[in-house]
Amino acid sequence: MSTTRTRIARHVRENPGVHFNELVRGTEFAPGQVQYHLRQLIGAETVSVEELYGRTHYFPPTFDEWQRGALALVRRETSRDVIGHLLEYGPTAPATVADDVGIARSTLEWHLDHLVEQDVVTKERDSRNRVTLVLSRPDATAELLAAVSPSLPDRFLDRFTRLVDDLLAGDVE
Repeated sequence: MSTTRTRIARHVRENPGVHFNELVRGTEFAPGQVQYHLRQLIGAETVSVEELYGRTHYFPPTFDEWQRGALALVRRETSRDVIGHLLEYGPTAPATVADDVGIARSTLEWHLDHLVEQDVVTKERDSRNRVTLVLSRPDATAELLAAVSPSLPDRFLDRFTRLVDDLLAGDVE
């Protein structure tokens, strides 16, 4: 395996769920170079690829479907904040999570739809049909959260996305 390919594979192994642009920034190779070597790595089953929610994420092949979906979401700041809140405070009402995280309910619901779809969060209903958000696998989710340390450009992108969501929802003053 070439040195370039080895470095790209190592970066994916050390940063599971990394998306393409971050992979390019993290390896400092040209996008075309990274693209070429990723195709080779995927063909050799050294790297797995998953396209989720508008981003292409790369993983070591040892990660299962749940881990790939959860990691793709944990790499988004708002989803990460929601998960962090649920880890810290336990089962919580959606309105409380939205207020504590500082996001619009519509933004929370977009992220919750995906967190529920990937079985990271469940929505439990009580006898009065009130919803409580609960982590499906709190220990496994905490491990994944600890493994992800987003880059500064990722944080800016997530914050920009949150700002646009808020503007579209009409919640920005």
